[in-house]
Formats: sequence, C-alpha cells, structure tokens
Amino acid sequence: KTVSAQAGGSCASSHRTASEMRALVAVKRVVDYAVKVRVKADGTGVDLNNVKMSMNPFCEIAVEEGLRLKEKGHISELIAVSAGPDKAAETLRQALAMGADRAIHLKTTMRTDQELQPLAVAKLLAKVVEKENPSIVLMGKQAIDDDSNQTGSMLAGLMKWPQAGSASSIEVDDGKTSLKVSREVDSGIQELKLPLPAVVTADLRLNEPRYATLPNLMKAKKKPMETIDASSMDVDLKPRLQVVKVEEPPTRAAGVKVSNVEELVDKLKNEAKVI
Repeated sequence: KTVSAQAGGSCASSHRTASEMRALVAVKRVVDYAVKVRVKADGTGVDLNNVKMSMNPFCEIAVEEGLRLKEKGHISELIAVSAGPDKAAETLRQALAMGADRAIHLKTTMRTDQELQPLAVAKLLAKVVEKENPSIVLMGKQAIDDDSNQTGSMLAGLMKWPQAGSASSIEVDDGKTSLKVSREVDSGIQELKLPLPAVVTADLRLNEPRYATLPNLMKAKKKPMETIDASSMDVDLKPRLQVVKVEEPPTRAAGVKVSNVEELVDKLKNEAKVI
C-alpha cells in the first residue's frame, strides 16, 4: 500500500544548480553496536572507559546516502559535522575516508549520550546550516546510545524547513528543487514530496554503507577539518533532561524443558502468568 503526501514549508534558498548544491551530514560517535555496555557502579550512566567507539550505524547510512547523491551529480559537496570530544575527530575522519569532502568538529567536553542533548545539538547544527547554506541536511534517524530520535525534527523546526524522517529511499527531482522520500510506516510505504532545502533522517533500509578502505583512511588525513569550540557558538547547551538512574536489564532466566502440553500450560499460566 502506498500513501502519498506533500510537505510544505518555507524555502530559505532559491533554486540552485547541482554545481552549487551541497549537503550537510551529521554524524555521532557512540559505543560500537557490537559491544556489551557496562553500567557504572553508582548507576549514573554507561561506563565509557576502554570501550570501543565507532560511528553511529544510522549516521553511516546517512553518509552513504550523501555520497550517492554526489555520485549521481545532485550535489557538489558533502560536509560532515559532529559534536563531541577530541576523539569525535576520529569519527569525522571515517566520514572523510568514506568520501565526504570536508568536516566540521564542534568540540565539547560534555558527554554526548547524556549531557549534550538533542535540542542543544539541533541548535548547534542550525548555526552550521546558517554558515554553510546546504540544500539538504542528512542524519541518522536516531543514535543507538540515547535512542532519542529527536535531533532531525528539532533542527527542521528551528530552520522552518520541511523534513522527512526514517527515509527508506530518497530521489531528487530533475529540477533539483524538491525531494521524493519513501518511508516505511505501519500501513505500507508512505511517499513524501518536499521542497528544498530540507532535513532527511535515514532508516536502516535506505542503503548499505561502503567500507572506508585503508588508502582512503590515509587520504582522509589530508582533507580539511575545521574545529569550533561549541561553547563559542552562542548556543545554550544546558541539559533539559536529567538522567536519574541507569540499570542493567534483568538477567534472563534459563529455559526449562516440559514433558507435556499440560505442564506447559500450567507454567505459562501460574509462573509466567501470560495466559
């Protein structure tokens, strides 16, 4: 089933040719998806000491989509941006190795999984958007550390731009004035048409990200990376939410074998209490 809709919104920039269009892609450094996280003994958060960190998987997909738009001639430049500590530069280098043209590091010592929250990130990105004037802002639909799924929507609201969340396909029209975005929803596939400039967040089915090869990792070291102190950008970074407590999930009990249907029903009814 296909549901179609058209998004309106204020178009902040006039029509631009492909040679003038650029895209901004936001990336985040998170605990690697394959790592089993450990909670601090005092329950204040996840222990990040000696833990493998990597680019958020949804952000990788957003970078890949930006590269594909460039390869198709829809944009001329892809700019990667990330807010975080010194080591966030490593995540930006990965985006550059994948093929991004340059990077912007919004440097902060705040923990990006708790202290630097979606509203503050959206405000920082809005400042970068005003400076770089991109036609498209791409980002992952959510980060796997805080699972907020808010930054893209907040950025679109701050910029008064149209947005498409959880995109599974993106097409640029021939005139390069609008996007057609498909989204998987409960009722089927929803198709949106939105004028540029716009914000789009990536879902898992959008694409399969390419690997950053060793030669490209070496080349990435020579690509430009601008570092800006996030506290100098005239943005209120104060957290709006307080993490009260972080707990490990309960240990799963071992399974048991039952000898007959009657015993199974009894356990489901009296022990599991699901029937």
